[in-house]
Amino acid sequence: MSAEPPTLPPARLRTEAELARDALAAPLLARAVRLARWAGPGTRVGAGGELVDAQLPAAAEHLGLAADEDGAAEASEAWRLAVDAGLVDVEDPDEAAGPDAEGTATAGENLALVTGGSPKDVLSIWLDGLEAVHADATAPVFDDLADLVGEDGSIDFESLDWDPEAEAEFLDGVLGNLYLLTVGDGHGGTDPAPVPLPALAASVIVPDDMGEPTDDILEQVSEAMMRLDDQFRVLEPIGIVEYRPVDEALLVEEGEDAAPPADDEDITRYGMVKLTPLGLYGLRTRMLEAGVDAPAIGDLADKGADALLGGVAYYPEAAARSEVELWLARRGGADGAAAELLAAARGTDRQAPLRRLHCQQALALVGAEAEPAVRGVLDDPELGGLARVWLAELGAAGVPAPPESMIFWLAVDTIAAQLEADGDLDELQGLVEGLAGQHSGFFDEVWRVEHPATADVLEAMGRLHSDKKKAKEARKAAFKARSRKRT
Repeated sequence: MSAEPPTLPPARLRTEAELARDALAAPLLARAVRLARWAGPGTRVGAGGELVDAQLPAAAEHLGLAADEDGAAEASEAWRLAVDAGLVDVEDPDEAAGPDAEGTATAGENLALVTGGSPKDVLSIWLDGLEAVHADATAPVFDDLADLVGEDGSIDFESLDWDPEAEAEFLDGVLGNLYLLTVGDGHGGTDPAPVPLPALAASVIVPDDMGEPTDDILEQVSEAMMRLDDQFRVLEPIGIVEYRPVDEALLVEEGEDAAPPADDEDITRYGMVKLTPLGLYGLRTRMLEAGVDAPAIGDLADKGADALLGGVAYYPEAAARSEVELWLARRGGADGAAAELLAAARGTDRQAPLRRLHCQQALALVGAEAEPAVRGVLDDPELGGLARVWLAELGAAGVPAPPESMIFWLAVDTIAAQLEADGDLDELQGLVEGLAGQHSGFFDEVWRVEHPATADVLEAMGRLHSDKKKAKEARKAAFKARSRKRT
């Protein structure tokens, strides 16, 4: 029943129905759907499935776009997404008909799912679109494609200073950091603050152990900012981010680069990006497919109590509470849920004290209905102290006084849980000093406690206690505990 901390904090996702509505409202997918419905037997496509140039003005007009190059480019982009997302099926032209032959387009299988499918179907279409847009965001920008075409008509990609794997890795690293900043607020990313583009660029450029960045590093950050500015402009229409671009007035003519902001400058002018709820879902899905441990609140609702207590062991408080509430909502009887939680809280492994701490917190959400199950473990050597504390907090009558051995065992277990949780140092120090001060001769007795973490807890108390005399007593007690364990 042991657990390791997840790679990322848990995300709080919207329902699939809400996410599907967001996906259909994403400007690029909405345009792709409209073009897929617009396409018919007379729609003319090129060898790569793209709309021929002559069709672009009509496509742009159908979408309500400007009758200029920008409108044609946006219409072309929407059409490509329709093809990539399976909203349109393209039949390539017959090669025997010559180089100027055109293909045809028909409605794709996925088009009917936009209105007739489930939310999961819609999200699957959107995810296909996200992958296509992600690939576009990492593709090089050609000033003149003709310069890259060889005599045989093929494109000379080797002449490009472009590493597709490195570009994808760079963007994924940035998106991963944006995801972490979004879910790292303790609430799963429900209302994230926009992140300044310079800070996001620096997060993948500046080494963690670097103090003052060098001029070379600052230049790399500046270059990364401009790459990201282009990439987020491409990603925003699919709905994964809200993006405020870099103020063009800041661009330097030479290389169209922008220097990182000084402390007294308006940081928002250098670009601000915020992950949307749909983007949170999309990035998490991509991470899971890549094998990253990216939990979401609700993942444990259908699992057993052992998985619940192990899973929430390292969650932020608000996220853990939400997960437990969802788990309890799936259980029929409160008493049965309480018994299951208490059974899962037993153990002598490293995470067992933390499971017992979360068990006690979960029982508080169950309420008074858990009392029979809690009273049933009063004599349990591992759960008896927890049960007494819980019943006392409930205000229950007839709670038996704990034996002294149970008091010391509970003190060790409580500190062990906090050490495993790696919580606030000041709070932990207060807990250590409070428990040690409750009993005269605490360190003369506690080293005898039959708890797997006794020696480790005493060593920690020796480091944390502000009273030098008490700290020394704790270290001596830790030595006795380890010597006793060896014998």
